[in-house]
Amino acid sequence: MKTKVMVSWSSGKDSALTLIKLLDDPTIEVVGLYTTCLEDEVPFQATPIDVLKQQAALTGLPLVLIPLPEVFPPNALYQSRVVEGLRNSGLEIDAVAFGDMFCNGIAEYRRGYIEPAGWQCLFPLLGRDSRELAEEIIHSGIQTLITTVDTHQLDGEYCGQWYNADLLARLPLHVDPCGENGEFHTLVVQAPCFREALKIQRLDCERQARFHYQRYQLIEPDGEISSAGDF
Repeated sequence: MKTKVMVSWSSGKDSALTLIKLLDDPTIEVVGLYTTCLEDEVPFQATPIDVLKQQAALTGLPLVLIPLPEVFPPNALYQSRVVEGLRNSGLEIDAVAFGDMFCNGIAEYRRGYIEPAGWQCLFPLLGRDSRELAEEIIHSGIQTLITTVDTHQLDGEYCGQWYNADLLARLPLHVDPCGENGEFHTLVVQAPCFREALKIQRLDCERQARFHYQRYQLIEPDGEISSAGDF
């Protein structure tokens, strides 16, 4: 019997690498993706829901959206929303997988509400060296665009650039190669787990006081461009 796994999907590179590893594991059956969202976007990633849905469609997996009342809800409320959302998904779940990399207590935190609900916690990337993971992400064929930059940690000029070997070579030494300290967030536009590339048209980069956001539009399969939402 294969372990039926739900994957936490942020729309970025870490969750994509997690999904690829699980899809390659013969003991695991990925049954779906889930994402917590605030109104019409993914917090921090600032990914519009219509783009998120298109990513899920490209994987061929069902997407479970779990609405949050605010960006930082109390822990008990966040945990109960996630557990309730997964239980009400209609999917059979044995385990929930996360793309966390750092051994900073996050695994214990997630186990604290996932395991009492009756599911296992899986962390395929946990404890790996960030530089090695960054290179694996690039070499595996995951193509990502930096769509959010915290300018308190990284120059806003990196916003809108492709996450590739050239960018890694130019990152300041104090910046984690995977952006695990919140320096930047990415949008996956192509990956081995996608049937085809996510088609977007880049627009302007919005430079707010602290956070910079790369704006873009989603190109629908019929070739028409629809707004990707105002995030």
